[in-house]
Amino acid sequence: MDNSQPPRGAVAAVVTTYQPDLQTLEAQFARLDGQVDSLLVIDNGSADAQQVAELVARYPSARFIGATENRGLGWAHNKGLKRALDEGADAVLLLDQDSLPSKGMVDALRVALKKQRQQGVQTAAVGARYLGTDQGHPSYFVQFGRLHFRRCFCSSTSASRLIRADMLISSGTLFAREALEAVGLMDEGLFIDHLDTEWFLRAGARGWQSFGVCDALMDHGLGDRTVRVWLGRWRYLPVHKPFRYYYVYRNSLLLWRRDYPSRRWKYTDMLRLAKMFFVFAFFTGQRLSNMAMMFRGIRDGLSGKTGRLPQDLLP
Repeated sequence: MDNSQPPRGAVAAVVTTYQPDLQTLEAQFARLDGQVDSLLVIDNGSADAQQVAELVARYPSARFIGATENRGLGWAHNKGLKRALDEGADAVLLLDQDSLPSKGMVDALRVALKKQRQQGVQTAAVGARYLGTDQGHPSYFVQFGRLHFRRCFCSSTSASRLIRADMLISSGTLFAREALEAVGLMDEGLFIDHLDTEWFLRAGARGWQSFGVCDALMDHGLGDRTVRVWLGRWRYLPVHKPFRYYYVYRNSLLLWRRDYPSRRWKYTDMLRLAKMFFVFAFFTGQRLSNMAMMFRGIRDGLSGKTGRLPQDLLP
């Protein structure tokens, strides 16, 4: 990573941190070194923010921006996106603090985005696939079916293939500058969950396409752990702390009330939340807390509430 003026076609990485595992974060920075042109680390009020800043300082083009409190993932994403665009980045890579890019991941994303642009495809973003760090299960890219999310897997024979995706997870996704300028940034009112979903629904409604890149690979964890359950077929479901289900349910209901999400997504998301309620209210730990947070999320979603859940309401 070079601290000079960004070159033509520069890629900036934005990493959001909150109480990170410093060893994992250091491994991430080491893997990014040489893959991106600049790195912005946005810390959301971590207790060990000073240690994060010291780690960032080891890399000449990496910069640290800290908040005094947790202002939400949306705020952190937007802080980094705005700074990267202001500094001339042609594309911006978002990464969670525990996502570990493989060698060549960023270059594969950069090449894919350049190819789509050259072909005249109005491309919002291109995303990496990942291996779940706790189970080693492969990810897939999502297309909206009539009543389900169609899972599109990469195979060993399709390493160089691009797969059209109706939405991507934000971590490991390279966002095109022109798309961010046309579509806008993240909806900070959602605070944490569905930020990427909302952005891709908004982009898709405006005619922007997104793609998964099969030969761009990273290690990434979803939730605190992953459980394998039978819901018509075997599925891997991320298990979160109870407060996260508040945001999942509230933000889904907020999006259902908007006009730009497709009907296919809305119907499928309704079925997804019904299945989630069945699993996390009856078959995992902290069942009562999970149910309380889900019901509160439903109530606040119906009333249109946005922003952060007050800390005194956390179980």
